[in-house]
Amino acid sequence: MAKPICELNWEAYQTLSFQEKMVYLMQSGGTPYHTLFAQQFNRDLLGQLATLANEIRFIAKSRKGTEFLKTVVSHKRAMLYFSQPSSRTFLSFLSACQILGLQTGEVRDTATSSEFKGESREDAVRTFSSYFDLIIMRTPEKGLAERMAWLLSNSERPIPIINAGSGQDQHPTQALLDIYTLLRSFEKTGGLQEKTVLFCGDLLRGRTVRSLSQLLVNYPKIRQVFVAPPQLQVGEDVQNFLTDRQANFELTDDFQSAIPEADAVYMTRIQDEWDQSKGESAKIDTSRFRFGKTELDLLKSTAIVMHPLPRREEISTEVDGDPRAMYWRQMRNGMWIRAALIAMTFGCEQTIHAYFKASGTEIV
Repeated sequence: MAKPICELNWEAYQTLSFQEKMVYLMQSGGTPYHTLFAQQFNRDLLGQLATLANEIRFIAKSRKGTEFLKTVVSHKRAMLYFSQPSSRTFLSFLSACQILGLQTGEVRDTATSSEFKGESREDAVRTFSSYFDLIIMRTPEKGLAERMAWLLSNSERPIPIINAGSGQDQHPTQALLDIYTLLRSFEKTGGLQEKTVLFCGDLLRGRTVRSLSQLLVNYPKIRQVFVAPPQLQVGEDVQNFLTDRQANFELTDDFQSAIPEADAVYMTRIQDEWDQSKGESAKIDTSRFRFGKTELDLLKSTAIVMHPLPRREEISTEVDGDPRAMYWRQMRNGMWIRAALIAMTFGCEQTIHAYFKASGTEIV
């Protein structure tokens, strides 16, 4: 595993363009060392990850295969540092580590760590790097994962960091599982190209939307439609990114009219944990931005409904039984793509490819 070294101070590092930062985020072979941003992944790399996830998923179907996978990185240890509440992302990463045989430690409440005594997060992360070979990090603080990656890259024991959600900024591994779900859903209907992806809900503060939207530009002729109340419409940073990439996108608040054209509907909940004042989000009328039986009837037979979960009222439970409801499979896909990402981070993809080829397993 090639360890990129950053000798710049934090102030100088922050002045770099994203492409200049990539030198410190990627390994020499073009695979991620630190996984911080969705933009690190181009179409080729996404395809490699999806293939690796498929192979891990099918190898794991047999007891012998499961036992093999547990040897892949059994000599490594991972710290799950989740200072922001999470169930799906935490359990998905924990399961991914277990599939590959990683030993794990966890901090899920800073009140149980030395941060409670006043230790800085920088010192906490340096402490973790003394005991572990990988830090999987979820935080409510925007930009913290990137700062910690820079810190470790300048330390005597650099180890990779995977961003499992950083403030309202990015959630790159959620975007990876979303892309993986789209690729699997459309593999028999022309693949992920010439498709319309409709985002609906709290698009301003939803980091999953931001990350997925940035990954979708890797695929040809994708149209992105953002449906939300004006107060929750997708931010200018996403709009500027899409404009710079000459992507096809539009903004609207007419959910019903947009549904029939959609190949994928990506619903999101109201992110009221980011309210500046209590009850701020409750003042916004979101009743027109919910998906139920009426909306299901408007949807193409070949389309899918996605959601990063947890949900509230934005998707009715009566949708759950429809074969187009993909959110439960989407959640499980996260375990496989995260296992693939961890294996790739440690440079184990060739070991997995070789076992899969030798086993004669056929992906169907």
